[in-house]
Amino acid sequence: MTLTISKLAKFLAVTAFIFLISSTTSNAHCDGLDGPLIKDARKALETGNVNLVLIWVKEENQKEITDAFNKTLAIRKLSPEAKEFADMYFFETLVRIHRAGEGASYTGIKPAGRDLGPAIPAADKAIETGSPKELVKFLEEAVHNGLHPLYTGVQKKKNFDPNNVNAGREYVKAYVEFVHYVEKIYLLTSGNTHGEEGAEAHSH
Repeated sequence: MTLTISKLAKFLAVTAFIFLISSTTSNAHCDGLDGPLIKDARKALETGNVNLVLIWVKEENQKEITDAFNKTLAIRKLSPEAKEFADMYFFETLVRIHRAGEGASYTGIKPAGRDLGPAIPAADKAIETGSPKELVKFLEEAVHNGLHPLYTGVQKKKNFDPNNVNAGREYVKAYVEFVHYVEKIYLLTSGNTHGEEGAEAHSH
């Protein structure tokens, strides 16, 4: 039984990894001072190459970013104080427009070193090292740890006495939790954009 769950967890983990890499993980921490977006923005300002950040915005926003970039380059030459102010102005403009392009709201620049949880650093490390091995292992363990107790809970409660309504309700509760967990993972890994709204349409 454990072997079956392990195989399922591994399959879901690999699928999740493919989805994660194809959709990129950067948006989750693009608003951080130590995030990939602002790292590229610093390089762009230091080298004078706006193309390093244009990749982060949609084509229709390219002129706005280029204009902000040129203004920043001009202002930051005035003094160290002006440089700091201009750079932050550019970071905020860039992050705001990038997030808008992703359908996300702008809530300000976040400080460096914040806790991003284990998933984002694991995904970034896989990209940096060029190997998904550790990330797949991480996802496999996460899915297994979430799936296995729900599955065993259903198995333990499914053979209830038909005349014991309370026991039957306990089984139904365990069954619904298990099925919803599996469905949410499927919706995520299949790239379904309806999310929980789609899950509700099939809820028990």
